Amino acid sequence: MSPQKKKQKPEQISQEKKTSRSVLLGAAFLMATSSIGPGFLTQTTVFTQQLAASFAFVILISLLLDVFAQINVWRIIAVTGLRGQEIANKVLPGLGVILAILIVLGGLAFNIGNIAGAGLGLNAMLGLNPIHGAMISAIFAILIFTIKEASKAMDKVVQIAGFIMILLMLYVAFKTFPPVGEVIINTVKPEEISIYAIITLVGGTVGGYITFAGGHRLLDAGIKGKNNLPLVTKSSITGIAVTGVMRVALFLAVLGVISQGLTINPTNPPASVFQLAVGDIGYRLFGVIMWAAAITSVVGAAYTSVSFIRSFSPFIEKYHNWITILFIIISTTTFTFIGEPVQMLVLVGALNALILPLALGTILVAANMKKMVGTYKHPVWLTVTGSIVVIMMGFLGIITLIEQIPLIFQ
Repeated sequence: MSPQKKKQKPEQISQEKKTSRSVLLGAAFLMATSSIGPGFLTQTTVFTQQLAASFAFVILISLLLDVFAQINVWRIIAVTGLRGQEIANKVLPGLGVILAILIVLGGLAFNIGNIAGAGLGLNAMLGLNPIHGAMISAIFAILIFTIKEASKAMDKVVQIAGFIMILLMLYVAFKTFPPVGEVIINTVKPEEISIYAIITLVGGTVGGYITFAGGHRLLDAGIKGKNNLPLVTKSSITGIAVTGVMRVALFLAVLGVISQGLTINPTNPPASVFQLAVGDIGYRLFGVIMWAAAITSVVGAAYTSVSFIRSFSPFIEKYHNWITILFIIISTTTFTFIGEPVQMLVLVGALNALILPLALGTILVAANMKKMVGTYKHPVWLTVTGSIVVIMMGFLGIITLIEQIPLIFQ
């Protein structure tokens, strides 16, 4: 080997490690920012109003359940080297198609809400008409997928947006002076426990397409196999940690406002919190966070939904970026000309509650099939904890679906 090649080798290794770290962080933030959408902001605010400091316990339990779900899914995707729908089809022929249909329908429906949230974010930030704001946001998201290395661009966008959201949220939380001592006590000894809140948070954080967002990103980047499991596990936990920091910061901000005896406007609870905490500039800050949360959810929903149909056709695999762009265009057009189709959102929302138990249950079956994982031994504690999540989310998902179906026909 020539001296020149010897000199280049450490540089190449260093570059590979740097790229690997970037992808791992990108996957973590893709999963986290996909879950931090307009619904995340509203749910956290409303539940904090209802449960006050006791919501700290709900956040803790939901984060633990999120970790159990994500580690299971990411590890088996890495071990098998297959996407979620491919794993499901090998467990039971046709199951992957059903899962893909649910994911794509759910992703499309909720992307309409994400586009709407992006429009509202620009309205609060800059005073733009929400429809115009939604169209500008859609163009921004589309541009990401027109870049030659779209995946790398997506990684950077979600990381930057994620850091901006966290910093702004921590600033607002600091300004409201929340009762931290009361929060610490209620984290382990809550005055009130809401199972409904726990399930809602878990479904919103790792439900639907979000379950597979990070795992599919790592797979597309070539990070797979048993040797990479420590990195994959670390990336999945990082994603949940980012979501947790954001959730805790918003919770503290809302709690600080409530503890001061201030009244939150029910028409737009999150925006009201920011305005009460920091004044008129707080409303602008809310716009920045709402837009960042919505646009990253638009990108995450489109990317992950299309990743579920890529393996079904060589044509889709070849032109997946353009199909992702089409996905965003359909979402934006629907919102622009129809608005948010309430009945579809309600129905798909109810079906979305069943995606996590179906997907995770399938993953757990695959984890114990030798033809799927070879010599890999899935940890018993992950199988047990994952099964608990499946049972809890499955039972409550069915109840939710039964409750919501009559609303469709009203």
